[in-house]
Amino acid sequence: MPATIGSPLLWAIFAVVIVVMLALDLGVFHRREHVIGTREAATWVAVWIGLSLAFDLWIYLQFGTRPALEFLTGYLIEYALSVDNIFVFIVILGYFAVPKTYQHRVLFWGILGAVVMRGLFIGLGTALIVRFEWVLYLFGAFLVVTGARVLAHRGTEVHPERNPVVNLLRRLMPITRGYHGKHFFWREAGRLKATPLLVVLLVVETTDVVFAVDSIPAIFGVTRDPFLVFTSNIFAILGLRALYFMLSGMMDRFHLLNVGLGLVLVFIGLKMLAADFVHVSIQLSLAVVVLLLEGRVMASLLSPRPAGDDPPPAAGPGTP
Repeated sequence: MPATIGSPLLWAIFAVVIVVMLALDLGVFHRREHVIGTREAATWVAVWIGLSLAFDLWIYLQFGTRPALEFLTGYLIEYALSVDNIFVFIVILGYFAVPKTYQHRVLFWGILGAVVMRGLFIGLGTALIVRFEWVLYLFGAFLVVTGARVLAHRGTEVHPERNPVVNLLRRLMPITRGYHGKHFFWREAGRLKATPLLVVLLVVETTDVVFAVDSIPAIFGVTRDPFLVFTSNIFAILGLRALYFMLSGMMDRFHLLNVGLGLVLVFIGLKMLAADFVHVSIQLSLAVVVLLLEGRVMASLLSPRPAGDDPPPAAGPGTP
């Protein structure tokens, strides 16, 4: 295994902390289903960012500057890529007309599944790097190609009706025509059926797999420490739900952010490909990532999208 600051005890403590935080989130703070307003969402965004920075400070005090900078860079990359996730989630939840009261529940379970999948992906990536170090070059090339596609692509298209997991569910289990509160399953005439809420959850989960394929190699381009890769990734996606509710009404204001994301992916990919010839310090990597993302955010705010260039709203059936 690559050199890591994460002892078995540290991994166990982090896992317990995540489980406790998720239990408090759904079981205490959001036990009652309600529409999450912008102010409440902004408070939770601040809480998650604060916890992430506090964890980074702890890494700095315990292990030094380099691991702290690697965590922070990986966190910023994943957090920025999460904004793209949010746009897709808006399209998915709008397509299925999910009531706002239950959107938090869908995203909670979706992100819980994402935590498990990210852990599996990171474990697989680490194993591949240990056994076949040349895999890093494949990761780098993949990021360059992905970044170029992001730069060339205008808008994000989502086709939930083509999702193979949803199509498989339709074959295995009947689906109710309407929502039944917060339930993923409902019994009708003595027959157990899936509700559209389960369909939405499956679409969210499978969509996140696509994003993980982009983001995890990018963080391996910053650090090979599996503990830092995992913790930076998890802290970013744990705050994704709050960020969704805070930004869902103003995503069009960040229409140039994709340019920054594409450039970040290309930069990290080239850094991985040239690692044997050019040394790029973690300080320089962090500075480039911050400048690219901050520059595109500012450009988006200073140059609003032309009125005639707005993307078409998501449209689709309220039930699958």
